[in-house]
Amino acid sequence: MQRPSLDRAADLREEPEVIDRLRHEPGTRAIVVREGRARVTSSALLRVPSSEPVDAAWALLGRDADGTPLLLAALSPEVEAVDTAPDETWLGLRDLGARLEPAETELLIEALALAAWLRDAPFCPACGGATELRQAGWSRHCLVCGRQHFPRTDPAVIVAVESADGERLLLGANANWGGRMYSCFAGFVEAGESLESTVHREIEEESGVRLSALRYLSSQAWPFPRSLMVGFRAVVDDEAAARPDGEEIIDVRWFTRAEIASALDGAGPVGLPGPASIARALIIDWLEDTA
Repeated sequence: MQRPSLDRAADLREEPEVIDRLRHEPGTRAIVVREGRARVTSSALLRVPSSEPVDAAWALLGRDADGTPLLLAALSPEVEAVDTAPDETWLGLRDLGARLEPAETELLIEALALAAWLRDAPFCPACGGATELRQAGWSRHCLVCGRQHFPRTDPAVIVAVESADGERLLLGANANWGGRMYSCFAGFVEAGESLESTVHREIEEESGVRLSALRYLSSQAWPFPRSLMVGFRAVVDDEAAARPDGEEIIDVRWFTRAEIASALDGAGPVGLPGPASIARALIIDWLEDTA
């Protein structure tokens, strides 16, 4: 089991005015996010003094590896991005790909997801009233009806589907990609549905095949817009039944290990998901499993 690399400092969230206190401490640093992009260097998130951003929504991200308090400064779109040094820039998760260390990627995903919620959900979804931030930016209290709201996470499944002998992988081309890239099948969990039921439903809907076996592999938070991707591997019951749904998925195709290895190297025959995605991790897990 993978242990979290970031101390989210839940013990500080109930402290009154903790954000103001930390902002005025010289050692506190902030991760700055604007419109889905973070201020970064070539290989790490930039940690700026917490006194630097002014017009921002603030929250507590946690403690860095050395115990330094880390805040989130979520800039509004109206605030122009500050000038950066020559080795700095503004990049999103897909842009950064595998350039960041795993701990930095985890921190980036947390910052992007929380920043989107801070900026996009200022009103109570129950009554429409204004809310105020509490718990160091991790909850909102409605000033009208008194309800408490938290950042929303939507569970979704993503599945690497393999042949009965384990030697071929079934991937699909999403209509949004115009047939340029193939990936694992994925879909959101519906109300009252288990993860396992979602896997069976989504795979049959999108690719036409039924599954004889499945097992959980890993999960990944994905802040577009607020998903938790739960990864599985599954074995098909009837390989010949594979066909696209014609709407979301425009093509399905069985790939050999040699074809997948070539595609991962960028030599075709198709494009595969980028290094930051769990889809690529599932594909690599299948490729390297030769037992």
